[in-house]
Amino acid sequence: MFLAWNEIKNNKLRFGLIVGVLTLVSYLVFFLSGLANGLENLNKESVLKWDAEGIILTEESDISLPQSIMETGDYDGNGADDYAVLGQFYAIASTEDVKGNVSLFGIREDEFIMPEVTDGKPFQKIGEVIADDTLKDEGFKIGDVLTLSATEEKLKITGFTDNARFNAAPVLYGSVETLQKVRFGESAESMKDKINAFVVRSGDLSDIEVADGLEVVGTQAFIENMPGYSEQNMTLTFMIYFLFVISAVILAIFLYVLTIQKISIFGVLKAQGISSEYLSKSVIAQTFLLALAGVIIGFGLTVLTGLFLPPAVPVAFNYLDMLVYAVVLIAVSIVGALFSIQTIVKIDPLKAIGG
Repeated sequence: MFLAWNEIKNNKLRFGLIVGVLTLVSYLVFFLSGLANGLENLNKESVLKWDAEGIILTEESDISLPQSIMETGDYDGNGADDYAVLGQFYAIASTEDVKGNVSLFGIREDEFIMPEVTDGKPFQKIGEVIADDTLKDEGFKIGDVLTLSATEEKLKITGFTDNARFNAAPVLYGSVETLQKVRFGESAESMKDKINAFVVRSGDLSDIEVADGLEVVGTQAFIENMPGYSEQNMTLTFMIYFLFVISAVILAIFLYVLTIQKISIFGVLKAQGISSEYLSKSVIAQTFLLALAGVIIGFGLTVLTGLFLPPAVPVAFNYLDMLVYAVVLIAVSIVGALFSIQTIVKIDPLKAIGG
């Protein structure tokens, strides 16, 4: 460690460049992990808000909520601790000044998926809705009358709730009757029993008995089958893993070049009786210090960046994940240093000093 630290102090610019590269790589890894978490939350916030173990859908829906159509009498709660009806409809909501994509949920206000109102009051009659509070940032406010695409029906915002986005769209919670009126218009009365799913709470989903044509899906499986959810997560995770490889390769190249430049020095040290093991440990210690410095600076820059990001940017930092990624970055950096260690071990002192 003494030899490693002293060399770093005497070659600040050279090793500073290595730390700079590792800082940029770690910064990108940490930021991508935050972006992955943020985008993941965009899709599943409202589902997690249910605090339920499963959902009942039609078998032919292919675990897609919009494609699942059933009636309120298709399930009677058999085997569940509690259950709630759910209808869903995508639309573009607009006022005179603002516009945004929304997902309208039709629910019953006396069932457990009814959200807690953080601002304003709950819906009380047909046409009233509670909105996800991210719509505030887009300019929507309590009392706004919303015009929806593909329908002549209008909705009025009576309150806001938090953490309520579904498949990246802010959720509007209204009564089942409100949803049916929006979705079916003049035919709403004849379609009053139509919903999309039953959300169930149960200690064991296998105890739930459903009619033919329906299936019970675990909450996690339902989330993973949302459009684009798995593909999005896999893409960002692959990018993070690829950055680990890039980090190891870059550091390996830097250290190998530095080792080649110092062959004569290593030869002199070996001739003086310093073992290859000691020199190898010095390189590993040096790599650890450089990687640790890069990771710490990258972490600090990431947290600092997060403080200035606007709410519209879907970034959510999970510090436990970031700690794991930091350890992995340091580990792969040390792996990259092994190439230099092989070179050190093979150095012949006599040849290195020109003997």
